[in-house]
Amino acid sequence: MPDLLLELRSEEIPARMQKKAAGDLKKLVTDALVEAGLTYEGAREYWTPRRLTLDIRGLTARSADTREEKKGPRTDAPAQAIEGFLRSAGLTSVDQAEKVTDPKKGEFYVAVIQKPGRAAEEIIADVMPGIIRNFPWPKSMRSGAASAKPGALRWVRPLQSIVCMFGPEHDETVVIPFEVDGIVAGNVTYGHRFHAPQAITVRRFDDYAASLEKAKVVLDAERRKQIILQDAQNLAFASGLELVEDEGLLEEVSGLVEYPHVLMGTFEEEFLEIPAEIIRLTIKTNQKCFVCRPQGGEGLANRFILVSNIAAKDDGKEIMHGNGKVVRARLSDAAHFYKRDQKDMPDLGDLTASAAKFGLDLKKPLDQRMAKLDHLGVTFHAKLGTQGQRVTRIRALAAELAKITGADPAKVDRAVVLAKADLRTEAVGEFPELQGLMGRKYALLQGEDADVAAAIEEHYKPLGPSDSLPTNPVAVTVALADKLDTLVGFWAIDEKPTGSKDPYALRRAALGVIRVLLEKGVRLKLLSVAKDADLLSFFHDRLKVYLRDLGARHDIIDAVLTPDADDLLMVARRAEALTAFITSEDGENLLAGTKRATQLLAAEEKKGTKVATSVDEALFNQDAEKALFAAVALARQEADEAVKREDFRGAMAALSKLRAPVDRFFTDVLVNDENAAVRANRLALLALIREATGTVADFSKISG
Repeated sequence: MPDLLLELRSEEIPARMQKKAAGDLKKLVTDALVEAGLTYEGAREYWTPRRLTLDIRGLTARSADTREEKKGPRTDAPAQAIEGFLRSAGLTSVDQAEKVTDPKKGEFYVAVIQKPGRAAEEIIADVMPGIIRNFPWPKSMRSGAASAKPGALRWVRPLQSIVCMFGPEHDETVVIPFEVDGIVAGNVTYGHRFHAPQAITVRRFDDYAASLEKAKVVLDAERRKQIILQDAQNLAFASGLELVEDEGLLEEVSGLVEYPHVLMGTFEEEFLEIPAEIIRLTIKTNQKCFVCRPQGGEGLANRFILVSNIAAKDDGKEIMHGNGKVVRARLSDAAHFYKRDQKDMPDLGDLTASAAKFGLDLKKPLDQRMAKLDHLGVTFHAKLGTQGQRVTRIRALAAELAKITGADPAKVDRAVVLAKADLRTEAVGEFPELQGLMGRKYALLQGEDADVAAAIEEHYKPLGPSDSLPTNPVAVTVALADKLDTLVGFWAIDEKPTGSKDPYALRRAALGVIRVLLEKGVRLKLLSVAKDADLLSFFHDRLKVYLRDLGARHDIIDAVLTPDADDLLMVARRAEALTAFITSEDGENLLAGTKRATQLLAAEEKKGTKVATSVDEALFNQDAEKALFAAVALARQEADEAVKREDFRGAMAALSKLRAPVDRFFTDVLVNDENAAVRANRLALLALIREATGTVADFSKISG
């Protein structure tokens, strides 16, 4: 079967858009071809800074013929109805329709519409202009002479050429010509714009990729990444260093070059006095370069690695020189920010009121920045007040949480009042990604306790499902207080996540609270903080996602998660115990014993059958009733004692002993006795079983 090669070549596409655009092209084209009746064996997309490429293998040569029957009105229907049917079916006369007789509905018209298949070339030429014109770029522009016309093509950067080749793997291929704003699809592309700008005639994907390789274009983005990474590692190793790897930067840089050429530059050692994080971010953000460190050592080396799109004749000396000048200038700025942040602010006299409010020492630089943050009234959110007001709220909440976490209350308070101070530092102003981290460094420089300094950095943690947790009780306390204040505040002003929109990252904050509570073993009654059932429900939704990601069954989560459950650590421990217990022999007994009783009870309740409010032993007339009543009482007592010890597996083991007396009860006793009082009493006995097992989980929700 034939293959299809498609290339859309333009001026440089922003690196952040390339991968998604290539994926969009693949989906749009393959969906359109399938919808038109074609099939294919496989498709793969490629991207470089100047081209999007699609390789579709095993495409059918034409779509299949189709036959469609369209049912019409009865033959004795009004003429107007018959005429409307003929028009909709594309017929000019009732003679072109068939008559079908139905024993119940009588005789009616049927139009048989047969459509011959279409050649793949025709289909491709038909769908491609629309795909290109309506391509979903986040940002696009008009260009060229045609841009003045209505409906002119919009592309992320000016579109320069289109390649569209179709044909079998070994025989001749053909160009599928179509036109978009004067650009006609053909069989010509171009290589690297500096090293090999000549035209390249292509036939199919294999010779296309090979020709581009010779023309200094590495088509495969993953291969470009591998080349950059390996060459950078080798270059660093040759200088007695090792590369500080950065996957995000590697992804970005691979989208900036078609022909990666790795070089090493230097900067003055005096800049190494700046924190390594600032150096790395300065060089990464401004020059898209990697940094190096001594092999097996700490800190950084005064070298950086850059990736050029050309192989310079002077071995890259001029490129390294130019990049080095920019790196030095940026590091000089960074050093200036770092030193300024450790000096006194010029308006200390204006900060005394704020300093008194938070117990700050204006002799210390970080304290000054917190006082400045409050003094300026920097807004956190229009409806939630200033950052200073927020710190006051977090301070009060953290004091209560410290009683639960066991953290030193004085350290917790100090960490809270300094946690947001680095937002007024120049380093964080230049690099917002460093918030928290710079606070920790500046805290240590002014002699703060190590736990306090760690909490300043770690109170933002965890930032996602794979991020690390706060490391000490002080940090745990401040992290919980910070996230809970955010959630309670935004719930109070009714700014909740909706659908896929979550502008304040509230889902992430809730997951962070859950991870800290469960993974650090913190017992917290969330309703005492949240005071909002809807917010508690939001926590429950996040908890379900978290537990399912850990492998918990959804029915087990539902069985242990009641609407008012606000101790999430206990919910997780119940789920863990139930997961381990349910597959054992005792677990099978527990399910069998409880489900039979609770399902019958639920069925009778649904029918409105009366259930006594309590069990009257005087109404027992069968030994099986008496035995079950005694067994339930004993199991309930043992289960309650186990739950108090938080031994949920022991509680379930106690309840599993009900299997035998329940089986005997249903064998010997007719629940729906003719005597209404006896029937209501027996149902009340079943209700006792449901109540007893409910102390551990709702077993009716467990499948199996």
